[in-house]
Amino acid sequence: MFGKLKGLLSGPQMPAASGGTRVAPDPAPQPAPPPAPAATKDEKPADKGDADKPKESTPAPASAQAPATTPAPAPAPAPAPSPAPVQVPTPTPLPANPDQAGPEGQEAAPPPPIVINKYSDEQLRAIVKLMKERLQLYKEKAVDPFASSPEISPPVTPLLPKNEYSRVIEERKRQAEEERIKKEEADKKKKEEQEKKKKEDEQKKKEAEEKKKEEAKEEVAKKKKLKEKAWMAVDMVLRPFENSMDGVLGHTIDPFTDRRYIAWLSVVTLAFNYNVWFITARLCFPYHTESAIPYWVALDLLADLIYLTDSIIFQSRKQFVKAGDIIKDRAITRKNYRDSERFMNDMMCLLPFDLLYFQFGFKSIFRANRLLKADTFFEFSDRLESIMAKAFIWRVIRTIGYLLFMLHINACIYYAASDYQGIGKTKWVYSGKGSAYLRCYYFAVRSLINIGGLNEPHTVFEITFQMTNFFTGVFVFSSLIGQMRDVIGAATAGQTYFRTSMDNTVAYMVTNHIPNFVQNRIRTWYTYTWDAQGMLDESELLDKMPLVMRTAIAVDINLATFQKIDLFKGCDQQMLVDMLLRLKSIIYLPGDFVVKKGDIGKEMYIIKSGGVQVVGGPDNSIVFVTLKAGCVFGEISLLQSSKDGGNRRTANVKAFGFANLFVLEKRDLFDILVHYPESQKVLARKGRKLMKAKGPAAAKAQEEKKKGLALFGPKPPTPKLLRTVNALKSAASGR
Repeated sequence: MFGKLKGLLSGPQMPAASGGTRVAPDPAPQPAPPPAPAATKDEKPADKGDADKPKESTPAPASAQAPATTPAPAPAPAPAPSPAPVQVPTPTPLPANPDQAGPEGQEAAPPPPIVINKYSDEQLRAIVKLMKERLQLYKEKAVDPFASSPEISPPVTPLLPKNEYSRVIEERKRQAEEERIKKEEADKKKKEEQEKKKKEDEQKKKEAEEKKKEEAKEEVAKKKKLKEKAWMAVDMVLRPFENSMDGVLGHTIDPFTDRRYIAWLSVVTLAFNYNVWFITARLCFPYHTESAIPYWVALDLLADLIYLTDSIIFQSRKQFVKAGDIIKDRAITRKNYRDSERFMNDMMCLLPFDLLYFQFGFKSIFRANRLLKADTFFEFSDRLESIMAKAFIWRVIRTIGYLLFMLHINACIYYAASDYQGIGKTKWVYSGKGSAYLRCYYFAVRSLINIGGLNEPHTVFEITFQMTNFFTGVFVFSSLIGQMRDVIGAATAGQTYFRTSMDNTVAYMVTNHIPNFVQNRIRTWYTYTWDAQGMLDESELLDKMPLVMRTAIAVDINLATFQKIDLFKGCDQQMLVDMLLRLKSIIYLPGDFVVKKGDIGKEMYIIKSGGVQVVGGPDNSIVFVTLKAGCVFGEISLLQSSKDGGNRRTANVKAFGFANLFVLEKRDLFDILVHYPESQKVLARKGRKLMKAKGPAAAKAQEEKKKGLALFGPKPPTPKLLRTVNALKSAASGR
């Protein structure tokens, strides 16, 4: 191994012959061994695997492949004989392994270097040369400390005095601070420039956007101004017609309560139904004959005139609500209508596509835009339901109309399909006999309702059409039947609730074995209550209304009656309104006792309808007075307490026939009087006066009280000495 390293570091060797293996020179004058024969041209370079094997130092014999005519090299001449005969040493053969030393400790000659890659060999030799030069340079540096070095020497810091060194350090700090400040100023300036540029860009962008907005506004303003001028011209033309209708309709119309508007909606709905039914019929059936066309044109013009009148006269007068205010200015209502989506639909309805008759012939398909007036039909339906006492009647009629129209559409489609297949061509299509519309409508009824008994379809088209008919009929009629069920259910919801309540009550009475007399009276109460007011409890309906509505109803029904009551004359009107809201309705059957003599009075009664009688006698057969609707009784007991006996009933009051009474409880009255102290004083004063005038029971109670005091005697007065002692004790405790 060391021999190889030494051979690499020893540098290139001179070749012994032309192109043969290299032989190291022998330092001692020894007879040269016979040289190896030169390699022939036919020899190939050794493989890489052979190069890795160590070469033997002895010359290899001549190749057997070499030509026999090649002469062997002549042996080297023997050295000249010296004067003294010296024995020439025999050359020592090299060992097979170059790493092994020669005999007697002599080092064997290194093997010749093997060149595998010329470029790599040159690079390695250059590196070795540089390393030798560097080694030599460092040897000289070690001997001579002042020898130059190939590296650049660092600058030598001069030795300064302490004061000078402090000054230099301060100067350096000052320079560093100045540089930092300059850098910060430069960064700040750069940042300011960037921000300034950014602001300028934003300002430019903002100005561009504002300019675009202004241009857009100007464009909109121009369009708006042009539109206003166009509408001004239209208004000038229409103003005479509008002014002529002011005396009939007024400046504006309330669309919810004005019956004239609802009546006009019925006319528009009639025109809409004409278009819906006859446009489809004329489109499919051959009704456009020369004799019928003038009548169709007249009817079409009449329907269009109704549409136009509705748009000009009525829709522009409709009041509307804006921010809670009802707008009644006709100029504003007209503008609101023209800005609405309904106006666009109305204008689309009135587009004269009928002029295409001149180009394509008289065809009702050009009037299809008249069907966009459907919102008028639904508005009429809503308004009519709001004013009808029994709105379910109109709902039933409307549902039946939907059913008939679906059959009408199916009849039109069936005739079109028959015409496509050929009238009378098969048994399934329309035969062409009789009234085409009635026969097709009859087929539609039997087909959609799945009655059966129809002719069997034969072609694929007929089979497909009939299957579609069946499926459509199942879906449509199931929907219509469900809608009809909902309509009838909503119409009878109240009656169903009444029957359910009465049945549950009867079942309860039967379960608990209530006497038949009581059961009959309860059934009578249920029946009369439902017939009289349409519900069992009015409070359920009134509680769902807002306070303002409840107050309006209560004031309209009972305020005049309350103002006639002597007890409440002079009281605050708002207190009376609050009392009206606390009233409860109760129905008494004939013969029921409303109050009985001696009962504790907790309620005041106002007769809403019917009558009551004040009775007395051993069997209550004597009628003292009969009170009718609007009368009040039981009011004095509301203001009297049990201490003086004023809250006891002084007579028997019995219902004369069916009596519907309003009841005001004492607890509710006291809750109201807390907020009206002045009215409370007035009521207390009037209550005392009425008690003196109408309340003999109070005087009787006072007499009985005096009798009781007489039995036990008056309480003796407190002795004077005891009173003095008590006063001193109270004074001492106060200190």
